[in-house]
Amino acid sequence: MKESLFLMVVGMLMVFVVLLLVVGLGNLIIIFVNKFVPEEVKRVANNATTSNAVDSKTYTVISSAVTMVTGGKGTVVDVKKI
Repeated sequence: MKESLFLMVVGMLMVFVVLLLVVGLGNLIIIFVNKFVPEEVKRVANNATTSNAVDSKTYTVISSAVTMVTGGKGTVVDVKKI
């Protein structure tokens, strides 16, 4: 009885340790990639001349809302009327 409880506790501790290692290494990889591998930013001009594009005021409002919600990390690439 004692031996089986000991094996169960050791097994659960090993699973916990392995999961901690996976989460820790995952977070380190995320930090490394965000710090040293910058995302390629592709700028797209506002196509207000096309028929399905929105007017500049609406585009500005949508762009401001996205910037505010994402904390300056998000950008608006394209806005089309549907």
